[in-house]
Amino acid sequence: MRNPLFPGSDSSPPRVLSLTTSTTESKYSEDPKDCVFCKIISGELPCIKIFENEHVLAFLDAAPISRGHSLVIPKTHVTKLTLASSSLVAEIGAVLPKVTNAVIKGVNATDFNVLQNNGQLAGQVVFHLHFHIIPRFKNEDQSADRKVKGRLRLSKEETEGIGSNIRAKL
Repeated sequence: MRNPLFPGSDSSPPRVLSLTTSTTESKYSEDPKDCVFCKIISGELPCIKIFENEHVLAFLDAAPISRGHSLVIPKTHVTKLTLASSSLVAEIGAVLPKVTNAVIKGVNATDFNVLQNNGQLAGQVVFHLHFHIIPRFKNEDQSADRKVKGRLRLSKEETEGIGSNIRAKL
């Protein structure tokens, strides 16, 4: 069945990203030492940053649904929205419109989704609070050669160019 929020995707159950070192079984971890986003924040893993301040980091999604698909995360490890302090949510909320505007202007989109999943059953894959900004385009490229399981395949150069365009709009 087609999911209207993710054109080109199927109704497969949410994928579970292994955040542990085990290669035999996919497990989720809420431990900050196993967190992919904490590793990005610390510089242990690379990303294409589009915004950063003392409390919040925004970067391009490594497996984008559309051009400019970005993530906005707190630098503090919190797994769910319900566990975040009101001040942390306010910090994210203060940045989200600014980053969203830069994203949609940077990729020439007019419409977009802002998504936030809480827990494995809700589709959360990385157990660190994050908001997806997903630009939408009238004629989104759904061709099989550009998508794998509903995700765009972009070259490193394309991705870096998108990041540069978005940063220029901040």
